[in-house]
Amino acid sequence: MTTHPLVGGPVTVGLDIGGTKVHGLVLDAEGVVLHALRLPTVRGRAGVVSGAADVVRKLAAAAGLTVADLAGVGVGVPGVVDPATGEVRHAVNLGIQGAVPLGRLLSAELDGLPVRVDNDLNVAALGAEHALGPDGHDLAYLALGTGVAAGLVLDGRPRRGARGGAGEIGHIPLVPDGLPCPCGQRGCLERYASGAALDAAWPTVSGRPAPAELFDAAASGDPRAVEIRDEFARAVAAAVQILVLTCDVDRVVLGGGVSELGAPLLEVVVRALDEVAASSPFLASAGLGDRVRLTPSGVAVAAIGAALLGRGERA
Repeated sequence: MTTHPLVGGPVTVGLDIGGTKVHGLVLDAEGVVLHALRLPTVRGRAGVVSGAADVVRKLAAAAGLTVADLAGVGVGVPGVVDPATGEVRHAVNLGIQGAVPLGRLLSAELDGLPVRVDNDLNVAALGAEHALGPDGHDLAYLALGTGVAAGLVLDGRPRRGARGGAGEIGHIPLVPDGLPCPCGQRGCLERYASGAALDAAWPTVSGRPAPAELFDAAASGDPRAVEIRDEFARAVAAAVQILVLTCDVDRVVLGGGVSELGAPLLEVVVRALDEVAASSPFLASAGLGDRVRLTPSGVAVAAIGAALLGRGERA
């Protein structure tokens, strides 16, 4: 990505650390991405810290800066995060067991540079708010990936919850006595509205991602594909309905791997919401379908949100 001239104000690095890769970028004071980088994740406590520090150094150098020129670093990680201390617990996708003071360790590795850490969905919600501009002041970022969960920005402020569990809607039972869930319940939403659910229902035969193969087959008129696609859309619509009726968010932004389907996904989800609204004047008045948006194509909302967190303005 082209390096832009440095402008006055805070320049921060945002890191989205996942189970397989670290996506980092440099964000200037105007919200312009100066440079971006993806490197494989190094698992384990020491590996995550040293790997993240390496990405920060490489990004700063690529943008013509030193680490000392940065105002801070923001980090989004899976797991249970205490944003006040930067401590991460149970980030099993990163090979981290127990509690790790990630913020303090990474700051020490970067010669005392301020480091702020939050859950990956919370920073993705901040990035989605930034991407949508005035349209994103009040939203839920609904991640449709291996599981299902949401990050919340309510009236311009992230909502993490009293114990950090805000937005964990994937474990709300949707189907009575439905499929068993690893959480110990049955019929949880994420067993029907996730990428993993599509993988199970439509095993790929071409090697392409199952959601893309399924939607193409449905568009070609395959009856079984149409049935699975529409069942999935109804489950995602239920997730949207839950978020709107509990938080009354102005926008629900579809993100995660499945959202890469783009317009075909939005179309079937809105259609499912319209079908529900047709049977209920109350739901019709809520305008559920009108509130749904896709994550803007090509925008790394989690890394951008982490960079915004790194400014220290969105704690």
